[in-house]
Amino acid sequence: MSTPATPPRSLAEALRSRDDASLALLLRARPDLITPVPTDLTQLATRAGTRASVVRALERLDRFALQTAEALAVAGDPASYEELLGLMGGDAGDHAVAAALPRAVGTLREQALVWGEDTRLRLVRTARELLAPSPQHPSPTGLGPTVQEASAGMSPGRIQEIVTAAGLPSTHDSVSAVAALTGLFTDRRRMAKLLGGLPEESLDVLRRLMWGPPYGQVTADPAPRLRRLLDLGLLLPTAPGTVVLPREVALHLRGGLAHRATEPVPPVVEAAASYRPQVVDATAAGQAYTALATVEELLKDWDEGGPAVLRAGGLSVRDLKRTAVALDVPEPVAAFWVELAYAAGLLASDGEADERYAATPAYDEWLEQPPAERWARLAEAWLAATRTPGLVGGRDAKERTLSALGPGLDRSAASEVRHRVLTLLAGLPEGAAPTAESVLARLRWERPQRREDDLRARLAQWTLSEAELLGVTGRGALAAHGRALLGVGAPGRVGAGSASPGAAAGGVAGAGAGVAHDPAGAGDKLPVHHHVPGPAEPLSAAEQAVAVAAAGRLLAPLLPEPLDHVLLQADLTAVAPGPLRRPLADMLGVLADVESKGGATVYRFTPGSVRRALDAGQSASDLHAFLTAHSRTPVPQPLAYLIDDVARKHGHLRVGAASAYVRCDDDAVLNEILADKRAAGLRLRRLAPTVLASQADPSALLDGLRSMGFAPAAESAEGDVLIARAHAHRTPPRTAPEPVPDGPPVPDATLLAAAIRAIRAGDLASTTPRKQAPSAGPTGELPRTSSAETLATMQAAVLTGEALWIGYVNAEGAASQRVIAPVRVEGGFVTAYDHTADEVRTYPLHRITGVAELADD
Repeated sequence: MSTPATPPRSLAEALRSRDDASLALLLRARPDLITPVPTDLTQLATRAGTRASVVRALERLDRFALQTAEALAVAGDPASYEELLGLMGGDAGDHAVAAALPRAVGTLREQALVWGEDTRLRLVRTARELLAPSPQHPSPTGLGPTVQEASAGMSPGRIQEIVTAAGLPSTHDSVSAVAALTGLFTDRRRMAKLLGGLPEESLDVLRRLMWGPPYGQVTADPAPRLRRLLDLGLLLPTAPGTVVLPREVALHLRGGLAHRATEPVPPVVEAAASYRPQVVDATAAGQAYTALATVEELLKDWDEGGPAVLRAGGLSVRDLKRTAVALDVPEPVAAFWVELAYAAGLLASDGEADERYAATPAYDEWLEQPPAERWARLAEAWLAATRTPGLVGGRDAKERTLSALGPGLDRSAASEVRHRVLTLLAGLPEGAAPTAESVLARLRWERPQRREDDLRARLAQWTLSEAELLGVTGRGALAAHGRALLGVGAPGRVGAGSASPGAAAGGVAGAGAGVAHDPAGAGDKLPVHHHVPGPAEPLSAAEQAVAVAAAGRLLAPLLPEPLDHVLLQADLTAVAPGPLRRPLADMLGVLADVESKGGATVYRFTPGSVRRALDAGQSASDLHAFLTAHSRTPVPQPLAYLIDDVARKHGHLRVGAASAYVRCDDDAVLNEILADKRAAGLRLRRLAPTVLASQADPSALLDGLRSMGFAPAAESAEGDVLIARAHAHRTPPRTAPEPVPDGPPVPDATLLAAAIRAIRAGDLASTTPRKQAPSAGPTGELPRTSSAETLATMQAAVLTGEALWIGYVNAEGAASQRVIAPVRVEGGFVTAYDHTADEVRTYPLHRITGVAELADD
């Protein structure tokens, strides 16, 4: 950006000298500044200096940009670029600091935290107040107050004593005495001579305070080593018993450095191991398939209505444990799958009086989609969600336990951290898995201000584990479909001896060795030197949809094809060597019980499972035909006998409502039931040779007889057998939970262009020179003219084509100033081109408070 001819005198003037592209960068980096859109650049500058906005901007600075702002807060006001460079690089200089400092200053300027020329850099007042050292809020630099600030409460006589002891000529006033002392402390040669005459014990005291905190305690009768420092002003009293090391003295001892450790270059993300990309993609695809099966198993388990909703919302601890056992995973992992299904809109509460969790209608639509599309929907929901499953089991601010699906789990930074962690992984060569420590170090460098009880570090760790569970990564490395999910392509692999492509931007730790692929697939920690991308612009909704579709297309060939057959074995088991097609999987889930899961699923046939299929309306012949059609091996004789034996007994007994009865054509069976001691609790009595009555309800009677080894069937009031089909309970249509935004959304190009145009127009209206009418108020106030004067001036402007400055009050009573070019005046209205709104508008004349002509210049 070109330097204006006249140096700006305020932040508003500095913003006024910017072009539209520079303003767009500011509003994109600090979207809170256009919520709502400022009326002009003066209001924009005022808003940019408010405490809340400045705090938010500082929180989004990287470590080196923040260190630069902290150095400006302890420098003079204004400070030159050379002074700032000295504070950042020290007296000896630092090439890395010198190379990175222009970018840091540019960032602070872009975000309107610093303004002015290089010879007069000014940190906005609010940022200086936040970052400058004070006893209540120590600076991260560890520096204390200046000599002038520390001596503000000292008596003139005491100041003169210090000046004399330091070998300086006495002055007639305290101001010049403090200036002379400051000049001594900032003169490297004279200061070195002064410190050279001190005993080592006194120098040790200064060294202990040098890097902060700069405050120390002294007694009423200090030791000689402290007395000498107090006499020379190298330590200044701030309160009874408290002394401080002046800033100028500390900077001399530090060699001019404002920070003990300056970090101009972000830490590199290191690779812990490297694998062949094909291995990574295959591993991630296998985990993606497991993720689909797990979510399906979860919602199938809740198909007839899941756990009850707690009064405060969410799952109870007992229900979460039960879900974890059903999924055969630890409780934190079960919480992740439950929250993922909820975020994808597949799971919600039914909203009934006895409120329970259940699948949504969207779940049935999801089941019909191809596996890759189903995974893409889960991955998209996970990437955008702000609900944080890792918090489940913790405590909120009121010491209440946070439960899965309950309130209080939203963290606005979650989505941004997930994107950033995956972007860092995308910056590694294909197949490289990072060390968690290097990822966390990089995130801390990028957002050093956002500590939040180290929430970002925990979010990053959860992201790494959740990405592996979901199949976005494989063996810790980002898979090809994971890269596509971010909207980035696979980077070129970095070969040995190649230079980093991002070295000029300060985004690397160095250039040199790349990563050699580990053929064994489990390499040791390997150094990686390559470009790691910085924070990218968020994808638009359309771009994200394209990225999700691309990820699904890349994953689809890697997922196993569903099979239409199983392998029946003589031990009453069936082996599914892979995923099964949906009709086969559904029917087999009713006819058999899952015994083990893995690469191949083992199903076991039992009398109870066969009876379950018969209860669902299947006949023995149907089951035989089904197994013959879908088995690659002949149906074993033990399985055929099991089906026929259960079917022969099934329905031999009939249970109905009397309150309940049992009827059977074979009275010997009923005699056997009555003689069984286990039937005592059913309280049976014979009504007829083939009928028994019970005081238990039909369902309890069914369960009791089945526990005794019988296979009764329920019948309707008409005597027909009731078919017990599984009832799929669904919630009403539900939308997925909306993520909680982390502040105002980043404006798109259309909104930015409109906002900048409105700000420019409003600024033109407020700064355009105008003639002072006799009836106008003081400069800056709305003009006041009579109706006749207003009408005459408007009509004259229509003839001459000149622009006018008007005061206008809208229907809500809000007053504003506008620059208009009248086109037509009729019927009590003026039609004019409004420079403020950049469009033609019509205004009622009675709402125009006054009018003034613009100045000739």
